[in-house]
Amino acid sequence: MVAVSDGPGPEPAPVADRAPPALPTLSLALVAMMHEVHAHSGAVYLLRSDEPVLEMAVHAGMPRAFAAPWERVGLSAPIPVADAARERRLVWVGGEEAMARCYPRIAVVLPYPFALAALPVATEQRVYGAVFVTWPGAHPPELSDAERDQLWAACDRLALRLERGAWEEGPLSGHEGDMVATPLGGVADTLGSVEAARMVSRLPYGLVSLDLHGRIGFVNAAAAELLGRPARELLGTQPWVSVPWLNDPMYEDRYRGALLSQQMTSFVALRPPGEWLSFRMYPSTTGLSMRISRARAVAEIARGARQPDVAPSRLVTISQVLGLAGALTEAVGVRDVVQLVWDEVAAAVGSQAMVILGTQGGRLHVLGHRGYADPHTVERFHGLALSERTPGTHALNSGVPAFFDSRDELERLYPSRNESPDGFAAWAYLPLIASGRPVGTCVLAYAEPHVFPADERAVLTSLGGLIAQALERAQLYDAKHRLAHGLQQALLPHSLAPPPGIEAAARYLPATHGMDIGGDFYDLVPTLPLTAAVIGDVQGHNVTAAGLMGQIRTGVRAYTTVGQAPHEVMRSTNRLLIDLGTELFASCLYLRLDPARGRAVMARAGHPPPLLRRPDGRVRVLDLAGGPLLGIDAGAVYPTTEVSLAPGSVLVLYTDGLVEAPRIDIEDALVGLGGLLSEIGDQPLERLADELVRHSAAAQERVDDVAVLLLRAREPA
Repeated sequence: MVAVSDGPGPEPAPVADRAPPALPTLSLALVAMMHEVHAHSGAVYLLRSDEPVLEMAVHAGMPRAFAAPWERVGLSAPIPVADAARERRLVWVGGEEAMARCYPRIAVVLPYPFALAALPVATEQRVYGAVFVTWPGAHPPELSDAERDQLWAACDRLALRLERGAWEEGPLSGHEGDMVATPLGGVADTLGSVEAARMVSRLPYGLVSLDLHGRIGFVNAAAAELLGRPARELLGTQPWVSVPWLNDPMYEDRYRGALLSQQMTSFVALRPPGEWLSFRMYPSTTGLSMRISRARAVAEIARGARQPDVAPSRLVTISQVLGLAGALTEAVGVRDVVQLVWDEVAAAVGSQAMVILGTQGGRLHVLGHRGYADPHTVERFHGLALSERTPGTHALNSGVPAFFDSRDELERLYPSRNESPDGFAAWAYLPLIASGRPVGTCVLAYAEPHVFPADERAVLTSLGGLIAQALERAQLYDAKHRLAHGLQQALLPHSLAPPPGIEAAARYLPATHGMDIGGDFYDLVPTLPLTAAVIGDVQGHNVTAAGLMGQIRTGVRAYTTVGQAPHEVMRSTNRLLIDLGTELFASCLYLRLDPARGRAVMARAGHPPPLLRRPDGRVRVLDLAGGPLLGIDAGAVYPTTEVSLAPGSVLVLYTDGLVEAPRIDIEDALVGLGGLLSEIGDQPLERLADELVRHSAAAQERVDDVAVLLLRAREPA
């Protein structure tokens, strides 16, 4: 769940070019805020002056590594602190399920029970940044009024301190020291007395004390024996670093989960060659107490099991890649990929500009870019032959990433490169290889010289693979979208040719899920002496439904042209659909217009009833007699109904996507549609069509296709 404050304020504006306040300002404000609401961790972010990026200035209560994937976040990123700063509201996430529902990318990296609140640090004139604080999983699912008021008051006080001169002139640099408990100094500090320490040392099971960074501050003799290392070699180290068989991200993950949730956590681990040990972690806001004992029952069950030979990885790196991978899986089209790479990847690695290049016909094509003050700077890439010797083409052709720490290094390796200066000082060229073939190149540019250490190169190379997969999916989606759009346009009428005395307007909107193609259709068939109109909906949102829709529309036109009456057209179309053997059904509404006599004859097959607005503004739903859906019963009959169509009357024919959607009552939707039609039905028909679609709640959600056909009777010329 996400709670919102009382209305939006001014748009966020970056802070002035001033340095962070004196050392304790942010740290003390954050710790005071956490104390007031009994939170156990938090952080303050500051909005940069030169780019829309929030940077973590200070972190408290937990190691900064826990939030490493979000050290730098784009202001448009879908995470709580960015939402809070951008929209100037309080964001509340009341637990593990709420986090998975509202912020799935964070839930993937931190799948633990905890609650979180994020708020902007802002005055009426300026947004300085944002704050988040967290509570253990035992916190109630709702934020209390007192907590809400205290958080807002604390953020307002901090914003006023920043506004009133706590910031000194100078560039933005560095951050304050994090407020995390220091390693425990000795046995007496840990246990309260030397005698208590002696008692603990005699216990038959192991006891270990860890600080918030996971470092060992105390270990009794039994624990040292079970871990297989002397106590002096364990003190000050992390168990998963100093004990080889605990060097697995899973065990570090248990420690992180215990601290964040403040709940007892346990696990078992195999000490080579075959002894299973049980670990129980009891967290507090200052660290962890860990009890270690032999797990004989587990040892008996798992006897003979082999320790998997998996090389350990740094959890921070895994968390960062998981978070960015989760973001990229949400990309749909190429434009989405470009925006997500800018929001998530570029912000995370500190890049100030980015361009994604695709390949087509042996040449590079610019798919999208961000961060370049002059767009013409990027145009030098467009149309560049892959045979040219440039960093981008070399990375794409060789599949090997290229990193340039400075402009001198780049120009030394590519003295005759066909590129103009872009104002940047360091670059990473990442080849985008998916399914064994090159799909493009991602170029990350840095404003200052930037050294790429081995671990950062490894992360960037991995991210290049994730970007490539997302780009390949996006290009396939865009190709399918273009195909679907072209097919849909080919199957629907290009224009409407109403008879004398009739105005017509139509709208079609595809569902927002799927291929942007469906089975809704409409048509106006100009035959003499009378004109026919039809609207229908074939079940499904795919190419099969669209193809069947085209066949039905063609059949209706053919049966109308040969002079069949409305009920005969419906019966013939029903038999056609059954003969095709598609196992799909269709609803349909067919009418023969006679404007000279001021009437229309209608036949209905399971279709929503039309609306009729009379010249005096009254609107009623036409409850027409009808038959079953087309394609069900070969012997079905479709009775007709004659309706008066006086000059000035408006008929509204529509498919169910206009009035049906989850959480929307169809009766209420029809009442609302009728009220709107009564109020604005005198408008020009094209504008009326737009307004009916725009005000429809179901059409806005668009879980189904929407087709609308409006017909207005006019005075004879």
